[in-house]
Amino acid sequence: MNSKDNFAIDWSTEKIEAFRKTLLDWYDLKKRDIPWRHTKNPYYIWISEIMCQQTQVATVVPYYERFIQTLPQIEDLAQADEEVLMSLWQGLGYYSRVRNMQVAANQVLEDHNGEMPNTYEGLLKLKGIGPYTAAAIASICYDEVEPAIDGNLMRIVTRLFALDDDITKVSSKRKFRHIYKQIMDPDRPGDFNQALMDMGATVMTPSNPYPDPHPLIAFDKSYELGTAHLYPNKPKKVKQTEHIIYAYVITNNQGQLLLRQHEEGELNTGLWHFPLAEQMSIQEEPDYGSAITNWFNEAEIPDYSIQRIDNTDIPKVKHIFSHRIWHVERVMMTTNTFQAPEGMAWVNPQNVKDYPISTLQKKLLKGL
Repeated sequence: MNSKDNFAIDWSTEKIEAFRKTLLDWYDLKKRDIPWRHTKNPYYIWISEIMCQQTQVATVVPYYERFIQTLPQIEDLAQADEEVLMSLWQGLGYYSRVRNMQVAANQVLEDHNGEMPNTYEGLLKLKGIGPYTAAAIASICYDEVEPAIDGNLMRIVTRLFALDDDITKVSSKRKFRHIYKQIMDPDRPGDFNQALMDMGATVMTPSNPYPDPHPLIAFDKSYELGTAHLYPNKPKKVKQTEHIIYAYVITNNQGQLLLRQHEEGELNTGLWHFPLAEQMSIQEEPDYGSAITNWFNEAEIPDYSIQRIDNTDIPKVKHIFSHRIWHVERVMMTTNTFQAPEGMAWVNPQNVKDYPISTLQKKLLKGL
């Protein structure tokens, strides 16, 4: 290492080689058997990495298998209808990710003759692909020695070297990347990245700072010092805010339900829900009529003698987003049939399943 490098580690060459061998021997014996481990197709690896962001691997497997069965080629993703995309992604959340994937798929067709870029830098130029995903694809599919730094790997690096750096800072991530690259195996970079992913997911987990057995115990400085529980260093999460939401379950005289598709900029963009309105202030008695009137006025829906049905026996639904907690009250209403405006539709109850809906909407449908 260059003497002016502030991030040079104090491991000898022999220790680095021993670490690589220990980790990869463990991986060869203990690696998780998941579908995308049986391919080096960069399109499939890309799909798996995007799906696995903030989602458990066991949850992702059926989504991954259904996605590649429905859209087996990158051309299929580029040309897929939005309804198909939303249905395939339904339940994974963060729907902007699959939209970005479609944009990137079209980039690949237009700028790369339908072939995924085969370098880390090239992959970074695709919509929605950041440093972690680009490194994972480049190392697994093209044997590029590029660290795939995510939360799991930052936790492992901070424990191995007892680093107090705030992991949310860009400077810290740059430092971890430099350290990681020094210990990375140049001959099996993809396996090395995946080995540490598995280590972080199954052994050196957030809740298990002192695993037993610990395959990397000889290299874990924080374990030796008894400080592993202090790593990684990260600030407290942003406090969640609570909101009271009305979900208007409106039926017409044909027994149909009124659904609205969320627009760009709204939570769950592109998915269909009962019309939703937030109670903007805490009141002794909720003013259902005012809320629905305001909402309909904004939607330019004329007054069609909408009447509320007593729904005191229907429980509220609690739904948690990353920084928001919604307490949703289902408000039952009835009206004569009117022409549904753009972005809304009258839907027969048995056909609701044909529309892409969110986990929240599934909760709202239960018990009605």
